[in-house]
Amino acid sequence: MSVSNGFERLAMVASDNERAQAAAHELRQTTEFCPIDEAEAVAVIGGDGFMLQTLHQMLDQGDIKPVYGINLGTVGFLMNRHRKTGALLDKINRARAFTIAPLRMEAVTQDGATTTVCAINEVSLLRETRQTAKIEVSVNGRVRIAELVCDGVLVATPAGSTAYNLSAHGPILPLDSQLLALTPISPFRPRRWNGALLPDRSRIELRVREPGKRPVSAVADQKEVRDVAQVTLEIARESELTLLFDPGHALDERIVAEQFIA
Repeated sequence: MSVSNGFERLAMVASDNERAQAAAHELRQTTEFCPIDEAEAVAVIGGDGFMLQTLHQMLDQGDIKPVYGINLGTVGFLMNRHRKTGALLDKINRARAFTIAPLRMEAVTQDGATTTVCAINEVSLLRETRQTAKIEVSVNGRVRIAELVCDGVLVATPAGSTAYNLSAHGPILPLDSQLLALTPISPFRPRRWNGALLPDRSRIELRVREPGKRPVSAVADQKEVRDVAQVTLEIARESELTLLFDPGHALDERIVAEQFIA
């Protein structure tokens, strides 16, 4: 049985790369688009980086709409395959919706300034100099590791678990797992600690020890805050995002398939 999302007003944004611009030009010949503030859904043409950029703009502006990605970038994990056949609006109305909740990062710098920003994939803390970082790890107010000596540490959502987290040997999380991955980056001590899986209702606090001698930056997707003293992380339930995927090419299936790639 086919299911229609019922969208009638569609907006489109495209990255600056030549292939994405060419596809956008073709779509304008066959599809009527409206401004984003009038749209019910948005077609995003480009790669994963451009998709993240678009989603962050929606979060920043407080105008969150369902998005349908068309891959004309490199990896395209968050995107659909580019197919020239079929009407775009029909494809979007047949698409399956997935809701993802970003991480909210509250970072306090050494001089006391506070920055609050959301991350869709992950938040990573990284050493800024040749000195290893020393980070205290607390979960729900309880110190779990008094001193993690490392190049860094990251917290990934299920949607981001196949990105930087996987490269750092973290686990792949099914989209509906309701978990977060806490993954060390090149840990020196405790050397055998491989990370932790935490319920996504957890509140995670990462406090930098000796921040003057061992400065650390915090990166929430594409937003960097340097010289942090403490970072607090929790899921931003009020900022859920909806991604639309073609039947048979949904994000949850891609996450499962990624675990069987040799």
